[in-house]
Amino acid sequence: MPQLPAPAYPAEVLARLEADAKEVIARYPGSRSALLPLLHLVQSEEGYVSRTGMAFCADQLGLTTAEVTAVATFYTMYRRRPSGDYQVGVCTNTLCAVMGGDAIFDQLKEHLGVGNDETTEDGKVTLEHIECNAACDFAPVVMVNWEFFDNQTPESATRLVDDLIAGRTVEPTRGAPLCTYKKTARILAGFPDTRPGAVEASGGAGAASLVGLKLARGEAGPQARVVGQRGERAGDEAPRDEPQKGAEHLSSHDAPQQTSASDPDNPAGPAAEEGE
Repeated sequence: MPQLPAPAYPAEVLARLEADAKEVIARYPGSRSALLPLLHLVQSEEGYVSRTGMAFCADQLGLTTAEVTAVATFYTMYRRRPSGDYQVGVCTNTLCAVMGGDAIFDQLKEHLGVGNDETTEDGKVTLEHIECNAACDFAPVVMVNWEFFDNQTPESATRLVDDLIAGRTVEPTRGAPLCTYKKTARILAGFPDTRPGAVEASGGAGAASLVGLKLARGEAGPQARVVGQRGERAGDEAPRDEPQKGAEHLSSHDAPQQTSASDPDNPAGPAAEEGE
């Protein structure tokens, strides 16, 4: 059945959001580019992107609600239903999964009594599995309102959500102190984080990531190099055109290789039938 028009914001909320939206839109030479931060703005008001919020964004930018809906439903960072004060995302992508991410997610589902993308009855925690938290050096990783909690276990993750529900102070492994999901959404909309010390604490890559970067750049010394340069033997200044001793699995970039097209002794032929 067709839905009724989205209800309007109360007058005082609408006036406040319009003032904020005007500030956001002014940052962009093309107003349509302001759609993503505006969606964060309306999410900071209700905790999710409602039909009212999408209609507001469409009105402010001269778009159709269909155009706004297409964007809001594409990005998983925009909630489509009321959510908790704390969005707990467990990485279940390949590396985190094999390091324990799947076990953490299963433990939290059982402990909280919710499934994926569901919220506890007290409205405190929304649980979600995440495809990648972009912190593979610290797997398995859990994020709370987009702040990192590294090297987690089922036990530590359980303590984490218990502390969140109880209102105890929780410190991320890296990054700014936690705030509620609505406040996080307002920061993502581009408004300053005025909490004392929050900006300075935001930090960047962790120590493990920085070590990996130095290794990749060869800045940790020749003995620390993980993969030798092409044509170079470990501990030796071999000519660039001399093959590396013992190199049996060369990169596909080390052409030419003996393939069916360039190796007359091993021509390509039709695949044999099973059992032949």
